[in-house]
Amino acid sequence: MASQRVFPLSCVVQQYAWGKMGSNSEVACLLASSDPLAQISEDKPYAELWMGTHPRGDARILDNRISQKTLGQWIADNQDCLGPKVKDTFNGTLPFLFKVLSVETALSIQAHPNKELAEKLHLQAPQHYPDNNHKPEMAIALTSFQGLCGFRPVEEIVTFLKKVPEFQSLIGEEATAQLKQSMSGDPGAVASALKNCFSHLMKSEKKVVVEQLNLLVKRISQQVSAGNSMDDICGTLLLQLHQQYPGDIGCFAIYFLNLLNLKPGEAMFLEANVPHAYLKGDCVECMACSDNTVRAGLTPKFIDVPTLCEMLNYTPSPSKDRLFAPTRSQDDPYLSIYDPPVPDFTVMKMEVPGTVTEYKVLALDSASILLMVQGTVTATTPTVQAEIPLQRGGVLFIGANESVSLKLAVPKDLLIFRACCLL
Repeated sequence: MASQRVFPLSCVVQQYAWGKMGSNSEVACLLASSDPLAQISEDKPYAELWMGTHPRGDARILDNRISQKTLGQWIADNQDCLGPKVKDTFNGTLPFLFKVLSVETALSIQAHPNKELAEKLHLQAPQHYPDNNHKPEMAIALTSFQGLCGFRPVEEIVTFLKKVPEFQSLIGEEATAQLKQSMSGDPGAVASALKNCFSHLMKSEKKVVVEQLNLLVKRISQQVSAGNSMDDICGTLLLQLHQQYPGDIGCFAIYFLNLLNLKPGEAMFLEANVPHAYLKGDCVECMACSDNTVRAGLTPKFIDVPTLCEMLNYTPSPSKDRLFAPTRSQDDPYLSIYDPPVPDFTVMKMEVPGTVTEYKVLALDSASILLMVQGTVTATTPTVQAEIPLQRGGVLFIGANESVSLKLAVPKDLLIFRACCLL
């Protein structure tokens, strides 16, 4: 049994305040489906499901015959299971954390540092930046998912400055004029003007922000009550964010950042220095192993406005350019691959029709974690004699170069996500 490298995991649920409540949460539903003994409380938030080796949420191996250790402890003793490239590149550790998120309340205007900045921040303020690693992330929608990502085209921002005087008041006439003039200039001039405008907003006095936000909320509310649409200035979203975070500077960030409405299967990749926020919905997320987040609004946590304004990528782009499209596998008609330009992780999505009786999971030269979102199967592998039953919410660790076969227990479509590291 010591050599067994395919086994089911029991993963960690995080009940952060911004999560969806009870059975409204995909996290809670996955937990309840995979564990009949799980007690779901309708008055508690189920925000995140962690699948990996993070010290604050290390998964447990469900098969006591293999080990009573956590996954992280087991990998430390069995580093070859990672695959030679992953083992050597990431010092014998699993380089990613795989998650499911269920977001009810907006989740902070933030960005993540690159490795160079992460090292610097960790040295300067380890209490706020606890490690020296970068933290690229990818979110793939499970339900309709709304988020902010990257700076809007300047034309859109200038339009908001005209239509929303409360927003323009915080930016100031000089910075507004510079932004308008930059539209006919080179990309460097645009980025400089955008940085100036965004910094003016984020460094505004709290008292002035509250005044202008209250004026805007009052104006939108009156227009909506009169039956007028305020969609042209994102009125509904502004009211929603203000209700969640009254008087918060982050409410105005919607006029700078692209609003993305992802359909299930659509993704956004959040590389270093890209401003973003998750607003609402359920998603699968994969990220490099780090806790480094620089925040500036829509959060009760530590805010670091100077660092955020200095670090951001101020290159504007239309919202459609922020979508991260998967590639279809040439070897497997049911497989889509989300492969971002970072070494730490890749996510695979498998959509297998119920008419297929058996599905072979691709063997990889990397350890991987597999999540069953839909369907019921039994997993078998040449190195394991017993079958492993998996249903909705089930999670499987697969060691490098292990081949796994999934037999459909019922003829219903499968939806499976798998995180790995393709070097």
